Amino acid sequence: MAWTLSTSFDDFRDRAGGFLAAHPAENTVLLTVVHRIAERGPHVYGERPPVFGWWSASERGPVEGAFLRTPPYEPRLGPMPAAAAAELATELAAAGPEFSGIDSVSGGADAVRSFAAEWTSATGTGCSVRENQRLYRLGELTDPPRPPAGRHRPALPSDRDLVIRWYGEFQDETRVMLPNLPQAVDDRIAALGLHLWEDDGHPVALAGNSPVIAGMSRIGPVYTPVDRRSRGYASAVTAAATAHALAQGATEVLLYTDLANSTSNSIYQQIGYRPVEDCLTVDFEA
Repeated sequence: MAWTLSTSFDDFRDRAGGFLAAHPAENTVLLTVVHRIAERGPHVYGERPPVFGWWSASERGPVEGAFLRTPPYEPRLGPMPAAAAAELATELAAAGPEFSGIDSVSGGADAVRSFAAEWTSATGTGCSVRENQRLYRLGELTDPPRPPAGRHRPALPSDRDLVIRWYGEFQDETRVMLPNLPQAVDDRIAALGLHLWEDDGHPVALAGNSPVIAGMSRIGPVYTPVDRRSRGYASAVTAAATAHALAQGATEVLLYTDLANSTSNSIYQQIGYRPVEDCLTVDFEA
């Protein structure tokens, strides 16, 4: 069993690209990060270069696991055997500074638990769970059971300031950091990948969808200002963003929810989303 660690984006895409595309749901985050690096270059997430890795059970065998890290953000683990996750932690703990210095890790729950157990053993750190998430995949899209007043429309350049403000509020609530926020918003608006629900002529909720990559598009963020909640706007705008992704050719439409938020887990299932896997973000502490 062997990991290959690299700072070469081209090598990672050439070696692991087929594996990522073969498991688009479980690799949804890795696929979108790779797509953004291909579009915007290796420093789109920060000044330090990204770090990549792929795992095979034998030297010439197929890739069966992958991860990437875009500093300052934590490593993201794709699907991999538990033994591979533990081996990755051991190798990163012993690697040079371009691969080490890890404060947290995220990914599928089983892989993260295996990584965290080995990392804490190798480094003498403690760990705590920052977030429990669940990944959902669309089954069949259905209308919200209680459709709200209003209508869907795409976000326009004139909505830029409002969208950036709502993204910021979303970050404050969820602690999900979105890099290069103004540029990300501009890109999404230009690609018609941001959606607003409008009631009485005023935007009241937001949902985004990622570009279709390997047949996959991921919904997010979904945000409703506090004073507009519990009126069905989030369900409606998510359904609209989902329909847009399907119209763009997505065969898999995905989204993440915080397991602590029973409301979001309920409303997404009501419009056709079904659980795929649980995911964790774990922080390491000296």
